[in-house]
Amino acid sequence: MRRLNPSLIAGGVIVAVIVAMALVSLVWTPYDATLVTPSSRLLKPSWSHWFGTDKFGRDVFSQIMVGSRTTLFVGVVAVGVAAVIGVPLGILAAMVRRWPGEAIMRANDLLLAFPALLLAIMFGAVFGASTLTAMIAIGIASVPSFARVIRSGALQVMRSEYVLAARAAGRQPFPIAVRHVLPNVTSLITVQASVSFAIAVLAEAALSFLGYGTPPPTPSWGRMLQESQEFLFSAPRLAIFPGLAIAIAVLGFNLLGDGLRDRFDPKLEDRR
Repeated sequence: MRRLNPSLIAGGVIVAVIVAMALVSLVWTPYDATLVTPSSRLLKPSWSHWFGTDKFGRDVFSQIMVGSRTTLFVGVVAVGVAAVIGVPLGILAAMVRRWPGEAIMRANDLLLAFPALLLAIMFGAVFGASTLTAMIAIGIASVPSFARVIRSGALQVMRSEYVLAARAAGRQPFPIAVRHVLPNVTSLITVQASVSFAIAVLAEAALSFLGYGTPPPTPSWGRMLQESQEFLFSAPRLAIFPGLAIAIAVLGFNLLGDGLRDRFDPKLEDRR
């Protein structure tokens, strides 16, 4: 039995802590994260307020907790959208004949010219800035990465003996895709989802920072950074705590993706 690599363990622990914090925030936070208390504004960290309070008197630690829930929700939906669209496209591009498959991948490459921020700005101008806009924009922007990775894995599966035998037996393309191709690219989907989640965390924070993500009063790590700009010198902790939360979350999902990649492909680990 292969031992778990350090990246997988470290990433799993970090992600587990973030998920646990988000789940706990559903039932408990030290204070109401949206409660404005002018008399308590800009308090320094103490036993009463572990991370202090912001310019509106809101507890920063409570905002970090609820912000983790927002970030995970946006990431889960965005990655889900990307996987639901990108995985079938990748498998289809691998299974069809040359020019239709190339057409799909060229359209996929065209979508790469529209990153999540640009798509969110476009969608925000048309539909208005919201959490839904951020989720759709991040999800669509992540489709090309899923399609390219899954197509690469599906092409290898299509050359395997059991798939060639199924095609020789007269099996239709759809049953082959469902029974043979999809199960054998599941590990690639898992790895790509964890990597895309890290990108989604950054994208959500950037969108909220620019005003195209989660609208107030719902706490968001990116908007906490935006609101802390005027206090960078007088109260730098207002930027440090959400910044660290974003950095740790991205690190955790990247380590988890790297560890899963090594776990599912031992050749990569052997080359290190």
